[in-house]
Amino acid sequence: MAGYRTHYVSELTPAMDGQEVVLAGWVHEVRDIGKIKFIQLRDRTGIVQVIGKNGVVPDDVLKSMSLVKESVVQIRGKVKAEKQSRKGFEIIPLEVKDLNPVSATVPFELTGKVPAEIDVRLDNRTVDLRRLETQAIFRIQHSVLKAFREKLLEMDFQEIRTPCIVAAATEGGTEVFRIEYFEKHAYLGQSPQLYKQLAVIGGMDRVFMTVPVFRAEKHNTTTHLNEVLQMDVEMGFVDDNDAMGVLEATMLHILSSVKKECAPELETLGAKLDVPKAIPRYTYDHCLELLSNSGVKMEWGADFPKENEKKLFELIPEELFFITDWPTKARAFYAHPKDGAPEKCNAFDLIYRGLEIASGAQRIHKADMLIDALKSRGLDPADFEFYVRNFRFGAPPHAGWSIGAERLTMKLAGRENIREACLFPRDRHRLTP
Repeated sequence: MAGYRTHYVSELTPAMDGQEVVLAGWVHEVRDIGKIKFIQLRDRTGIVQVIGKNGVVPDDVLKSMSLVKESVVQIRGKVKAEKQSRKGFEIIPLEVKDLNPVSATVPFELTGKVPAEIDVRLDNRTVDLRRLETQAIFRIQHSVLKAFREKLLEMDFQEIRTPCIVAAATEGGTEVFRIEYFEKHAYLGQSPQLYKQLAVIGGMDRVFMTVPVFRAEKHNTTTHLNEVLQMDVEMGFVDDNDAMGVLEATMLHILSSVKKECAPELETLGAKLDVPKAIPRYTYDHCLELLSNSGVKMEWGADFPKENEKKLFELIPEELFFITDWPTKARAFYAHPKDGAPEKCNAFDLIYRGLEIASGAQRIHKADMLIDALKSRGLDPADFEFYVRNFRFGAPPHAGWSIGAERLTMKLAGRENIREACLFPRDRHRLTP
């Protein structure tokens, strides 16, 4: 391997006994017990012990092992098979180079021996990313994003990119970030919703994307961020049941991939992962009845607050389930009303471990119905003319959904705060780093 190393830690084995290697990474731990010095060298794949004994390695090498934690180093040495070592081998150093001496106090203990508050960790996120637990979270997220893309390509979907700067609030309402756009006002997109629909109406038929979205909601919760990554899908000539079928196949593939690819990371985090054979579906009315029977009252037509989603997880013996047939007034204006029962619509949520992690619906595909829906929400159809006019050119029945990448990652990793599942989170108070 070119550069500063010949191998990553994960590529070393006891069978390489006697082979010279060059490793590079950070000093995770240091111990000096007189005639023996130990360094635990950490790279992105794992940790290996480097051991220097007086009389075995030269004095200058022993001296160079006197390093502080988080020193970034290059170590040339020989692999030595050692049954008592955790990995079955250790490294005998021949040369130790401090590539960039640490010149500031590391703000918290990375080994986890002294816990650090999450705000301290996020204020020093670059250092926090070196923690084994943090690295495990983002390897899981990598697996999630890869599996999402993998499954949609397998199902013959086309990957697209939609704009984040939009002329009107994507889903209506006022919780948007307004920006100056030359001589006009524009907004950061709440969702790629309208544009992915236009792609389907334009004949692309089956599309997907990963896209950042922005919500100017003044939340201070452990499940909300103001910038999140969505995994979105839209497809033509389908209804809500077809869309749920694709979401089910995609979600089960994601879970299977994480279970297969991230077993060490799940173990590091103390997280368990079961993959169901199918995802059951429960109606909104049934869920409301379950809550009512357990003493939790909720008005018909309201969205489920987070505490009620958690309660449903207790009442329904499934980690993963759909809630279907939502009240129309509880969903976005473009959700298609049910035939013969317009007070309900063809919308659905996917709940995982007591939290909504995906949402979708069949869309209204007729211009007149869209205009009526906008007016019923107090929205001005003129603000959405760029969108509505396209439905007059022959728009097919269509449906879609989106998965929140950070929420899903948080639940898979067994974390309680969504900020842990976002590389550099943006919330009401955090704009740096």
